[in-house]
Amino acid sequence: MLDSPEVDIRWWAVRLLAEISDKGTPVLLIRALQDEDTSVRQCAALATSHQSDERAVAALIQLLSDPESLTSRLAANALVAIGPPAVPALLDLARDGAPVARFEAVRALALIGDPRAIAALMGVLEEDSALMEYWADEGLRRMGVGMIYFSP
Repeated sequence: MLDSPEVDIRWWAVRLLAEISDKGTPVLLIRALQDEDTSVRQCAALATSHQSDERAVAALIQLLSDPESLTSRLAANALVAIGPPAVPALLDLARDGAPVARFEAVRALALIGDPRAIAALMGVLEEDSALMEYWADEGLRRMGVGMIYFSP
């Protein structure tokens, strides 16, 4: 079904995979994260957030640059669900990514709450974006750094 030329069939295949708890499922979801259709990629990102697997990090990082904002948001949520294994790739993207991807990377880093992100989040506080500043501050607050900022 994942190889069907019909988008609806591929979408439903991914939707069904989201409900199957099996060690082979994440590999199929990773494949679906690279589908040519936006709705299939979105469904796969949502499914990956429920069946977290660190092998999906690279494919999800790619989706953070997707022109469709829902896709990048769902990919970021899946990276949050994966947690600490996603942090190094998110740090790279937060430093060098396109604006939308950087925003989602910073938001994901804030929600993961890994101390490795403190320096990057502190750097974001110096930017001219209220949304970026909000998520950087939120991430620092969640990690207990609060309003006392220091250079690690």
